[in-house]
Order: sequence, then structure tokens, then C-alpha cells
Amino acid sequence: MKIFSIKLASLLLITSVFLGSCVSMKKYKELQSKRDKIDQEISRLKDENQNLQISNNEKSALVAKYRQQAKNLKEDTTVMGRKYRSMADRYKNLNKNYQDLLAQNQELISGNQAETKRILSQLQKSQTDLIKREDSLAVLEDEFAKRKKELDLLSQQLAALQGNLAQKEAAYNALNAEVQQKDSLMKVLKNSVADALVGFEKDGLSVSNRNGRVYVSMENKLMFASGSFVVNPKGKNALLKLASVLQDNPDINILVEGHTDSIPYNGKGQLADNWDLSAKRATSIVRILVNNSNINPAKITAAGRSKYNPVGTNATPEGRAKNRRTEIILMPDLSKLYNMVNE
Repeated sequence: MKIFSIKLASLLLITSVFLGSCVSMKKYKELQSKRDKIDQEISRLKDENQNLQISNNEKSALVAKYRQQAKNLKEDTTVMGRKYRSMADRYKNLNKNYQDLLAQNQELISGNQAETKRILSQLQKSQTDLIKREDSLAVLEDEFAKRKKELDLLSQQLAALQGNLAQKEAAYNALNAEVQQKDSLMKVLKNSVADALVGFEKDGLSVSNRNGRVYVSMENKLMFASGSFVVNPKGKNALLKLASVLQDNPDINILVEGHTDSIPYNGKGQLADNWDLSAKRATSIVRILVNNSNINPAKITAAGRSKYNPVGTNATPEGRAKNRRTEIILMPDLSKLYNMVNE
């Protein structure tokens, strides 16, 4: 505010000088000199004001710092007061505990003689118990020796059982390997049979692999006329193709099963019922297989199952047609497996 007033006075002075045309040059120079001095004073006051501002800022920061320190000291004083009160309480409790211990110690000293007498009595009892325990220990040692002897015998028996188990495990592995080999051979045989009988599927012939066996199932429309046990020419052709495969597998056992539906046989002649019909159909197929190949007759069996193993319902014509069939079951030779099991 002071600097502003000085500037205003200087401006008015200069203005009045220029407005007064009658002022002399000397007077003008004097005024000029005054103005310069005023400008110098203004500059000095500016510097002084800036220095005062800086000083004021520094002092303000210092005041803030002192206020924060005072606040921190106040908080520290509060914390220290809490700690002091806590320590005073702890000291009070420790002193009380110390006094209690002194009192207990005094009681112990007073009853020391009675306690000593009690301890001696207990010690004597403990010695008596120790003697009894030593006697019991001797009995236990004898029992332990007896049990150890029994355990050694059991260990020997266990070793023998483990050796036997190892033999059984080796036999099982060999048996399992043999079974897997048989399964692989039957899968190969199934593929060979299926390849040989390609083209007969539409006539009711199917080849499948179940339970490690190959089943060749042929419906009667391929093999037999109704009520007859004479094989049709087309069925005989299928059997000849099958025989060419079977004679190359001499280790295969062959079971030929004849099946009928539930309708009773009403034909005349040497057949009495469906049992006879199913058995006759099975033997007719066996003769064709044996007479037209090198199949060993000892490897083949004929069986009649009549109506007692249906694959469909006998309540419909379609179901009965499925039941009237012949199945040729190809089985691996399991004699080696039986021998392995019975060893």
C-alpha cells in the first residue's frame, strides 16, 4: 500500500510539471532528480517487500513445523502416560505375586517336616512296588521268549507262503498271457470267417465274437426248408467256404447247435419233435463240414437245442424266424489252460 501511494505522488508531480509551461529548466531537473530518487526508493522497497515475503514464508513453515512437533510431543506424552500406567499396574501385580510367593514359601517351610515324612513313606512303598515289578518282568521275559519262538515259526511259514504266492503269481501271469493269446487268435479267426462268408449277410448269416468265442449264426432261410433237415445248396456253399477256413485252424473246437421256434413239429417220418429236428439239422451240417475238408471229427460236436434257447420272441413271425437258426460256435482249445490251472 505504501509503494502504491509513492507511485501516485510521483505521477502527480510529473504531470504538474508538464502542465505548468512556466516552470524553469532548473526546476524541471530538480523534479527529475526527485523522481529518480523516488524510483530508487520504490525499487528498494520492492526488494525489501520480496525479502520480507520470503522471510514470512520461512517463518510460517517453521511455525507449522513447530506446531506439528508440539502435536507429536503431545501424542507421545499420551502414549508414554499409558505405558507408564500399564507398567505401574504390572509392577503392582508383580509385587502382589511376590508377596503371595513369600507366604506360600513360609507355609512350605512350616510343613516341611511332615512332607519329608510323607515322602519317605512313599519311597518305601515305591521300593516294594519295584521288587514286585521286577518279579513280573522276569515272568514277562519268559513269556516274551516263548512268543518270539512262535513268531520265528510264523515268519518261516510266511516266507514259505510268499514263495508259494510268487509261484501262483507267475502261473497267473502265464495263464493271463495264454488267455490273451487265445483272444487274439479268436479275433483273427473271426475276421477270417467273416471275410470268407462275405455276401451271405443278406441271407440271414452273421459272424460275431462273444465271450472269447466266434459265433456263426445262420437263419433257416439260408440252410433248410421248413420241417426239413436237408441243407439247401446255397447253405452248403456257405458251409464249404467256412470249412476251408476251419481246416486251417486245427486247434479250434467246433460246436454246431440246431435251434427251432416254439411251434411243435407236425411232420411225418423218423422225426418225433423239435428236439429231433434241431439235432438232425446239426448233424447234417457236421457231415458237410467233415466230408468236405480236413477238419478233425474229434474237434466237432453236434447238438440239438430245440426251442429252449430263443433269441427273439415266439409271439411274432419275425421273432420265430430268428429263433429258427443254426449256430456254429468256434472255441479255442482250452486244455492247456486247464492244465495250467490244475498244476
